[in-house]
Amino acid sequence: MESRILEVDGWEKVVQFTDQETRLNAIVSVHNSNLGSGLGGCRIRKYASFDDGLADVKNLSRGMTYKNALGGIPFGGGKAVVFADPYTEKTPEMMRAFGKAVDSLNGFYVSAPDSGVTTDDIHEMRKSTKYAAGVVDEQGRGGNPSPVTAYGVWKGMQAAAAHALGSGDLKNMRVSILGLGAVGMALAEHLHEEGAKLIVADVNEQVLAIAKDKFGAVVVGPNDACAQEVEIYAPCALGGAINETTIKRIKAKVIAGAANNQLQRPGYDGVLKEMGITYAPDYVINAGGVISIGHEVMGDWDRGKLYQALDNIAVVLTRIFDRAVSEDTSTGIVADTLAEEIFRN
Repeated sequence: MESRILEVDGWEKVVQFTDQETRLNAIVSVHNSNLGSGLGGCRIRKYASFDDGLADVKNLSRGMTYKNALGGIPFGGGKAVVFADPYTEKTPEMMRAFGKAVDSLNGFYVSAPDSGVTTDDIHEMRKSTKYAAGVVDEQGRGGNPSPVTAYGVWKGMQAAAAHALGSGDLKNMRVSILGLGAVGMALAEHLHEEGAKLIVADVNEQVLAIAKDKFGAVVVGPNDACAQEVEIYAPCALGGAINETTIKRIKAKVIAGAANNQLQRPGYDGVLKEMGITYAPDYVINAGGVISIGHEVMGDWDRGKLYQALDNIAVVLTRIFDRAVSEDTSTGIVADTLAEEIFRN
């Protein structure tokens, strides 16, 4: 195992780990540890270049600093990426090697599931380190963060609808979901049970067929999910869903989804404000998973307390929406300000 510290201005520690035997090539990034260890998931993805992976892990770890602060857990912002195809190149040996890399940081970074990482992968990591979370323990505590992330997004979506549309009841509201991964599909189920009318998009034909059969969802192409005549648009895939092309096509009055880094560029939250669109800052609405992971790491995971914390996501979002109106500014600026008041003190 070889490691190389990468000098990145504004981030506390960014380290590349490589292991020839397992073909591991990974970056661990801790943006800020004022509140505690950097906590955040590991993403496995076949990036086009090293620089693309580095940019992604930087943005994600920074987002975790803000997410953990507003999520009310005593952790800083951390994230990791592994350069590999999660379907064809990931191996148990690679995951154990990544665990060794995490362990070498002595708790400065705590890993968890993210795109391309399963609970089985976490079990493999834990053979090499105790600094990995997201699995159910012997008492049935903790586990896969995707369902609780979806629950938090659902509750946050209700708060956003109440603010922008005058009612938090999503029955008969039209919602366009981009991305039916573990979180997107669980969110779709919550919305279907409440009576929302779903439009869905994904590159995976199998999950689209499930959503069409199970929820009566209308299927559209991924490029058209943003342009549907709906009340709510929910980006739940990879980052950058709100970009130079898509922002001009959005017809929804609310954007509330599970994806990280939804805004391709800083300032797009201000553009959305001028368009009359209520944007639920991504790192606030999708914090449910890391809140669960945080309590698992602290050893005080309790289902009742967890769901109280998840319901509080809606409270925090309502506070952000109200302050944005009173200060005539964007929701993104308000969310950043509130988070910085916590982790910079």
